[in-house]
Amino acid sequence: MKKVRVGIVGLGRWARVLTRACTLSEKVEIVVGFSRSPETRDNFSAETGISVVSTLKELLARDDIEGVILTVPNEQHYPVALQVAKAGKHVYTEKPIAHNLEDGLAIEKLQKEYGVTVTVGHSARLLGGVQEIKKRILNGELGKVGFFEANFSNERALELTPDTWRWYKDRAPGGPLSQLAIHMFDVVNYLGETIVEASSIASKLSPVGAEVDDQSMTLLKFSDGAIAYIGTCWTSPGIFALRVFGSKALIHYEIDFGTWDTPEKIKNSSTFYIQRGKDGFGKREVLSEPETNMFTAELDIFAESCKSGQTSVLSAANGNEAVACVYAALSSIDKNGVSVKLSEVMQSARNK
Repeated sequence: MKKVRVGIVGLGRWARVLTRACTLSEKVEIVVGFSRSPETRDNFSAETGISVVSTLKELLARDDIEGVILTVPNEQHYPVALQVAKAGKHVYTEKPIAHNLEDGLAIEKLQKEYGVTVTVGHSARLLGGVQEIKKRILNGELGKVGFFEANFSNERALELTPDTWRWYKDRAPGGPLSQLAIHMFDVVNYLGETIVEASSIASKLSPVGAEVDDQSMTLLKFSDGAIAYIGTCWTSPGIFALRVFGSKALIHYEIDFGTWDTPEKIKNSSTFYIQRGKDGFGKREVLSEPETNMFTAELDIFAESCKSGQTSVLSAANGNEAVACVYAALSSIDKNGVSVKLSEVMQSARNK
């Protein structure tokens, strides 16, 4: 497959992570970048060797690119995606799909309106351990899955200042709820049946005085009756941990968050085991995590969508389901933990 040539908009830290991942891909190549800041453009070009342009219009006018990667702040996802789609380019946007559900649904509509595809960077579902869990669920090794337990935490709230966008409630709703828990909402949505309702509580414990809550616990209910607990803390060392409980076995998967930006190193320090019932009751069997690079994998998926014109598992619809979980949880917090149906959240967003 000839490499798909793409542009990238927003040239901060995460653009560098994805650019590095792109160098490992046989399917996609970043050939041009844009940022509003001349200094950022110059630094990115000097570091990566990728050419940059001074306007988004100039980038979108290039005939040699088929898609555009967006690593801009969340509230810019829709307005930039709209310009990209109008130019006939396929869209890759970092998670969340958008700053709010209304914008997320608008991005989803761009696909039909302009004949492009939208890929959402929910890379956590592409982790080697998560992929292996999915395989074992499908082959029946875990039996009937009844419960998921997940936690994604880091110390971000201890580093916040009023100069950072995550400080503000309107830009980072729920703090870690929209920034970290959303990963887990997508992962359990991928592993389980349809999520139908959510209830949540949250608290603010960070000493820096940011507007956002920095702790949250969310309970989810699935269409088949299974339930999930999703926890996130923004004032503690980082962790990504997932457990899936089935009638025949449970699986535990945990990674060292320090390797998140270098996913090829994740399996070297991850904890991954299966604990079986009946004859092997309580006995843990260490599992081998497949070799994967989740960021290269998601960029490859984007390249395939650019070529085929078909959506993928990293779809706008899935991205919006994860955002709907966030907003159902936020609504529940406002209602002192009352359960909120995702269908009601979706309908409310569509009516706006």
